[in-house]
Amino acid sequence: MEFRRLIRGRVDEPQLERIGREIAKRYDRESVRISVLEADNWLSTPCVVDEEWFVKVISPQNALVQALFTGARNLGVFSRGEEGFFERFEDPLAMSQHELEATRRVREIGLNAPEPIEAFGVDEFGVLVLEYLPEFRTLDELPSTEVEALASELFSALTLMHANNLAHGDLRGENVLVHGGELYFIDATNVRKDGLSTARAYDIACAIATLEPALGANCTVDLAAEHYDAATLLAARDFLDLVRLRPDHEFEATRLKGEIERRAD
Repeated sequence: MEFRRLIRGRVDEPQLERIGREIAKRYDRESVRISVLEADNWLSTPCVVDEEWFVKVISPQNALVQALFTGARNLGVFSRGEEGFFERFEDPLAMSQHELEATRRVREIGLNAPEPIEAFGVDEFGVLVLEYLPEFRTLDELPSTEVEALASELFSALTLMHANNLAHGDLRGENVLVHGGELYFIDATNVRKDGLSTARAYDIACAIATLEPALGANCTVDLAAEHYDAATLLAARDFLDLVRLRPDHEFEATRLKGEIERRAD
């Protein structure tokens, strides 16, 4: 956990105060109340402002970590003879602007996502403002019965993203919100068309890695097989070792690969 805190970093109180003043100015308020959410988020400091907006503050350290993670993940993709599809951003503002646009695209194709409001810079920070969803839970907080009931919706959403040249790229339990019994997606990304097939396989690998701890390998693969053919699942299997290298995914990779191979035979 200390390692996670080190690379995730935190935004200091004076910096949050400056950002709060800018938000108040933009929305014609004398002041705002910022509450920092406790979450193992590598690429931003997530906050709630006045119980009305969900705000992600992206620091230069977050941008550096994103660049390092992107390079490592693309290297893993290249080592499999595939074209890398993860995009590196120049600075925190570019990261926030990209997520704003990707969130708009998610909503345009008919999937649930918090309403994107704006992205702007404050000093060296990028600030993304989204609609705040009260009383949401994340997918990894749900009991296994609820996860199983939502798994089909998760795979269907990924299929719709991929059909519209979108990918998630960072699918994990904390990035799938459950509100009013429906899934809401955050942290999606745009990808190049020539990298979509690779991004698709990676997304599916992340999805089954996210579901396996709650459902087990057999049930997870059975549910995935209702949406994908054997060739697609085998392509996802090839990315499971890469997904396992991430510190925010803990799952039984060997069992998942075995179940996929059994079903493909």
